[in-house]
Amino acid sequence: MEEKHFGPVWFIPGKNSGKYPYCHSVYIEGAGVLIDPSSDKERLIELRKKSGVKEIWLSHWHEDHFMHLDLFDDLPLCIMEQDALPLSDLEILMDSYGVDDEYREFWRPLYHDLFNFRPRKPARFLNDGEIMDLGSVKVEVINTPGHTPGHLALLFKEVGLLYMADYDLSKFGPWYGDVGSSIKETIISVKQLQKIPATIWITSHEQGVFEEEPGELWDHYIDVIRLREQKLLNLLEKPRTFQEIANACIIYGKPRKPAYFFEFGEKAHMRKHLEKLIREGTVSMEDDRYFSCV
Repeated sequence: MEEKHFGPVWFIPGKNSGKYPYCHSVYIEGAGVLIDPSSDKERLIELRKKSGVKEIWLSHWHEDHFMHLDLFDDLPLCIMEQDALPLSDLEILMDSYGVDDEYREFWRPLYHDLFNFRPRKPARFLNDGEIMDLGSVKVEVINTPGHTPGHLALLFKEVGLLYMADYDLSKFGPWYGDVGSSIKETIISVKQLQKIPATIWITSHEQGVFEEEPGELWDHYIDVIRLREQKLLNLLEKPRTFQEIANACIIYGKPRKPAYFFEFGEKAHMRKHLEKLIREGTVSMEDDRYFSCV
């Protein structure tokens, strides 16, 4: 995957096509703004030395977006206020994911050793609707909740470029497993992004750069949510315990390793779907078993 420059907005590809635990980064030439520093450690070090980095922006608080934030401890950090708290303390970060005690002993060393977690407080907050003149380009901040409450997209109007961060239009589909995540808001945010006029779309993972309108990928991405829900409803034609639901592997398709990562992700998403379906009156629970009401 190659680095691409769209005027002053640079696409910095992440290792392994930006797949977790990496992501693609964006750099704004002249302004020295680096967005989501988890792409390639060596390239980010080079970028700081040769081009200059003055400020770090995070699209949201997830670890695959702050992996190399420690390289820039001396620089101002900016993020939306709704997503700032998890960066302040590792226990709060795991609380925000909803990580149970059974998984924390596995996650703590990873956050320290792989993701270089250090408590950080933002120098300032990025605000929804804010338009900033960075000299080389203007950028509009767009709050796109659902993935996280303070997840943001960035629109560079003069370049015709929309940075959508973790709404990546991948085949896997959206992640909405955090405590503060929302299926409903995820769908609204993706549809909102689809309506924004642009000629270039950049995302945090996998393909990363779309230089043609993504077309049917928008609908396919949202359809993943519907398909997950339909599989769950089919499963609940017979009463199931929560563990039986998780064991069905609706999200990941089959049991995967490491278990503490994939089991957590499976359970987190199934909780969100069950909460939604119970609110809608489509699913009920009795004697610790969930069942379809339709």
